[in-house]
Amino acid sequence: MTKPSTVKKEILIVGGGTAGWMSACLMAKTLGSEQFSISLLESNNVPTVGVGEGSTPYIKRFFDALEITEAKWMPACSATYKGGITFANWSTKAGFAQYFHPFTSSLDAESFDVFKQVTRLKHANYHVDAHPNYYFLQAELVNQKRIPVSQDKQKVDSIYAYHFDATKLGLFLKDYACSLGVKHIVDDVTAVKLAESGAIESVTTQSGQTISADIFVDCTGFKALLIEKTLGVNFKSFKDNLFNDSAVAIATPKADFYAPHTISTAMSNGWRWDIPLTSRTGNGYVYSSDFQSASSAEEELRKAIHIHDDVEARHIKMKVGRLEKHWHKNCVAIGLSQGFIEPLEATALHIVQLSIEQFIEQYKRGDYSDKYQEYYNHGVNHLFEHIRDYIVLHYLTNSRSDTDYWKACRHDIKISDRLQAAMEVWCSGGDLDEELNCQQVTQYYSSMSWHVLLAGMGVFPTSNQTTPISHPQAEQALNDIKRHISAHTSYFPKSKMST
Repeated sequence: MTKPSTVKKEILIVGGGTAGWMSACLMAKTLGSEQFSISLLESNNVPTVGVGEGSTPYIKRFFDALEITEAKWMPACSATYKGGITFANWSTKAGFAQYFHPFTSSLDAESFDVFKQVTRLKHANYHVDAHPNYYFLQAELVNQKRIPVSQDKQKVDSIYAYHFDATKLGLFLKDYACSLGVKHIVDDVTAVKLAESGAIESVTTQSGQTISADIFVDCTGFKALLIEKTLGVNFKSFKDNLFNDSAVAIATPKADFYAPHTISTAMSNGWRWDIPLTSRTGNGYVYSSDFQSASSAEEELRKAIHIHDDVEARHIKMKVGRLEKHWHKNCVAIGLSQGFIEPLEATALHIVQLSIEQFIEQYKRGDYSDKYQEYYNHGVNHLFEHIRDYIVLHYLTNSRSDTDYWKACRHDIKISDRLQAAMEVWCSGGDLDEELNCQQVTQYYSSMSWHVLLAGMGVFPTSNQTTPISHPQAEQALNDIKRHISAHTSYFPKSKMST
């Protein structure tokens, strides 16, 4: 048996923030300190974006891997629970002004089967209630302001995510990473030196340090200092698919009780988020600068949330797209430096986490070499492309015509062949499950998510028949589901803010 090398491999993470410290934590926890020395270099002069306040349920796996309990991290990060997302005013169709996209529960398997059948009946001109809000437990928990944490998981359980203060989360993870032995360096990078092979040899800092490493992790945000500016990896813009490139954020006071969901409300040229934290309420407007100025967007947001000019607003420019390669030479990009899909479904940290996990897995699998670099890049690009398609679907299916922006989202947006095929199957009343399985996309967004979005937007064909056909069995099935859900909501406690 070969003995492990006594020479430690050096990993240097350049850039802090949530992405940098998530990388440091997972690498330190997974790779260990005997074979690896991990350092994180960050500047005090580069502000973090700091408004990523939502997540997908996948992040729970991150805290579980680090063995950090909710009781420990949530209070430190002003965190609240999230059972899904409410989309308001995206559709103008009667009865579909808003819908809730739930995370799943143990009650949903049977009700989803009924829901799928009902959507097919709706396509066939049956008079059935195909609005998703009545079929899933999490929607009722939100209505009753109950957190999605069951007090009796044997009876009923649910999957959930979180809202949090991203800046506080970064600071919490910094302390945790340093407790695992990660070396924290505060300095500014002034130069990057390449080796003859074209790989990165070292970085030089403002204080005169020269820091060498075997692996460099680029967490420098949209600047992408190492992977793009130094190594020249190309960036693929999603501008033709997703028009939004800007955001403005304003905080307002916290609520005493909260409904455990993110609210996404359509605005004139984008959408507005409403996120409850224990310290404040996060508000922001994501919009396209091709259709609206920053000052106009800020004015529209202030009017919507009834906040005057004396409360500070933060303006953010977004670079939406992805790198062609996320691991090149001896550099791997994590976070905004590798790409970004606008925050509609809170996928940013999901991509960060999965990218770190997959890098560690493929790096170890290749005996700590770049053997599986191409495999890794293909996988991450696949992730970006399929998440992009699902986000595009929200804009494609909008039915607003009040501004040029919403009409352009419906008529001028470019969509992939995959998304086109899925839409054709849905609109023809075909088997969407079968199509999604053929495309192998349900690992990113489940069939339930696709059905909920399309039905929630009211995307059903206009029937040539004048009178819809009644279907008593479907009505009875929905009543049974409502009673079943109602019988289980008491296992979930009411939400209440705590500081």
